[in-house]
Amino acid sequence: MSGSHPIILFDGVCNLCNASVQWIIHGDTRDVFRFAALQSEAGKRALLRTGADAKLAETLDSMVVIENDRVLTKSDAAIAIASRLGAPWRWATVGRIVPRFARDWVYGVVASNRYRLFGKQEACMMPTPALRARFLDAQEQA
Repeated sequence: MSGSHPIILFDGVCNLCNASVQWIIHGDTRDVFRFAALQSEAGKRALLRTGADAKLAETLDSMVVIENDRVLTKSDAAIAIASRLGAPWRWATVGRIVPRFARDWVYGVVASNRYRLFGKQEACMMPTPALRARFLDAQEQA
């Protein structure tokens, strides 16, 4: 499915999440990441392969990074994403010196207010034909 590529799972109807995915794609010049909506079958399968609970996708309000069967959420996921992008974004790894509870609290405030602040779409985004290979759920629909 994704080989050695880390998978980013995101809320497919969240405007902030979709904008974040577009930003990551733009910064991912080495074609590192693959993507799937949390709501998609491909996203749920990717979580299941890690041993995570099947209902986890329904309860997450966070982007998720799956890498080497590890599930990273909240600020750990954000730092993992930034660390794989070019400078200056990879410098965000110094954020690990901030205690996780503090990083996750800030992340949680934004995540719990994302629909109110940034809006919501009626359906998950569909990637352009040029980006289709990077989206696991688009491969299902092809």
